[in-house]
Amino acid sequence: MPRVKDDKPRGRMSSYAYFVQTCREEHRKKHPDEAIAFAAFSKKCSDRWKVMNDKEKKRFVEMADRDKARFESEMKHYVPPPGAKTKTGRRKKDPNAPKRSLSAFFWFCNDERQGIREANPGFTVGDIAKELGRRWGEVDEAAKKKYVAMAEKDKERYSREMEAYKNGVALAAPANEFDDDDDEDEDDE
Repeated sequence: MPRVKDDKPRGRMSSYAYFVQTCREEHRKKHPDEAIAFAAFSKKCSDRWKVMNDKEKKRFVEMADRDKARFESEMKHYVPPPGAKTKTGRRKKDPNAPKRSLSAFFWFCNDERQGIREANPGFTVGDIAKELGRRWGEVDEAAKKKYVAMAEKDKERYSREMEAYKNGVALAAPANEFDDDDDEDEDDE
């Protein structure tokens, strides 16, 4: 399926990109019938760019500065179409949308993470995650049922809140019975 072109401004070019573009044009003028071997051509351009002094690069830096100004002025007036993807390729999440439900494994991690941190203060985030995964694999079925039940209950909560969200009904935020946050705001005064 062909991509639909929106009227988003063309991205800006760097000084090196202008240099390579100029080299390509010069090469085509000298050798109009010759196909360009991209890898070898890129290597030659790169080597040539590295030995150029600032005075020689100035022309390309100025071209890049003008292009940057063009891009910034065009972006000031650009409004992305509704539902457009962001830089990361994801749509922006509605801050009013309900928070997704947690899996049984994540409920287990919430219970175990602090103990692993205290027992192993030198562990990185990755080390803690590996340890959590290892422990989850060793949990007996009776203990897993507890976390599966918590996940099911959270899934039901999410379904209710999502249904209300889709229907435009604002629900009062229920107290989360699994919330570990202590309200220490009262002590700040």
